[in-house]
Amino acid sequence: MPPRRIAVIADSDTRWKWGASVARQIAPGHALDALFLRTRATPTERQLEEIGIVPDTRREVTVAELVDDEELAAADVAVLATVGGTTLALAHGLGIAWEGRERRPVTVTGYVGVVYEKMVDGLMTRAGTDLVLANSAYDADRFRAAFASVGVDPDSVVECALPFLGGEPYAPSTERPFTLTFAVQPSVPKGREARLGLLERAAAHARRHPERLVLMKLRSLPGEHTTHVEAAPYQLLVERLAEPAPPNLRLVYGNMGEVLDRTDLLVTVSSTAALESMHRGIPTAILTDFGVREAHGNHYFVHSGCLASWDDLDAGAAPRVDPAWAARQGIGKSDPYAAARARLAALGAGRLPALRPYYSPRRAGAYLGGILERNGLDEKGRPLALVPGAAGTGPLRTVIRRAARSGAKSLYRVGRERVAPALRRWGRH
Repeated sequence: MPPRRIAVIADSDTRWKWGASVARQIAPGHALDALFLRTRATPTERQLEEIGIVPDTRREVTVAELVDDEELAAADVAVLATVGGTTLALAHGLGIAWEGRERRPVTVTGYVGVVYEKMVDGLMTRAGTDLVLANSAYDADRFRAAFASVGVDPDSVVECALPFLGGEPYAPSTERPFTLTFAVQPSVPKGREARLGLLERAAAHARRHPERLVLMKLRSLPGEHTTHVEAAPYQLLVERLAEPAPPNLRLVYGNMGEVLDRTDLLVTVSSTAALESMHRGIPTAILTDFGVREAHGNHYFVHSGCLASWDDLDAGAAPRVDPAWAARQGIGKSDPYAAARARLAALGAGRLPALRPYYSPRRAGAYLGGILERNGLDEKGRPLALVPGAAGTGPLRTVIRRAARSGAKSLYRVGRERVAPALRRWGRH
């Protein structure tokens, strides 16, 4: 009997981390196939190494190529770790391609982090897949209520937790300096000056507390793409500090879980690293210096008990999460994926119905048509004649290749002349 397989379709490093972690939780004995979509944010080798989950097989593909992909069709489970529109395009195209088959993969969708905005917008693009994972009881209640109101099966929503919550409980140590880790986000806060101001405050904290180690946990190299675009990397901004950076301020890469192993205080504006930190009992500060705003996502943490400013942290604040709030957000569960595994086993035991996304040509033709076209599909779920990213020849392809080569050379020059020297001075692994 061939090994059971779970395929993860991912369009960025962050979504690969989520999808692969979900796969390990819901199907721990399955072989793991990675299908990376060719996008601006396709994970790099460095990003994959940092995440640390090694698939059994891996390929780069387009959405259009997947609709007729027999290896995907033969998988037992397919995790759609993609942005909402791409998830909808996949469900539409694969649903048509797999209709009438004796068996098809169980499809699983969900969210990479906390859902603090556009809840209905994103949820409706996932509606109609077999399992929609909710990262907390709070999310599960909202998702089920929305589905029930629009005629989608609310039982497709399964409560779990963020799949990368784990690690050893926090234990202070006298064998290393007290370590404050700032979890960087690529687009929060936005703007060069705001990001430089944040870095200035981190440097000021390091100068005020020379006995502490202050780590800026970076997401990506300049030029590397993530789920969100980082326009002003801290690796370059460090050169613009008003005073030279103190020796106890360091820029670091690496797996977040490993960085948290040596962290005594996690600080961020709204990164999901805060939930990882809270789960382990590490003091966690949600920064208020740029306001508590929906635009920043830190409004999600209003009731957490962890809001703090740099002034508070300078004065010694070390907030602890409110236990009741934490429990509502799925933090601290012992086996949060038990229900998802049980649901997966039940679905896999019988013949699955056809995939029926909520958005159909009849219900939302104008909206759906645009999403399908952007993902290289027509209304019938078939690849368009000219698919973005598809192989080909001719003048257009030549122009694209020339532009890509030019961009690569420019990126190399930036790395060689500006980034590498900065990292040698300030980067510590």
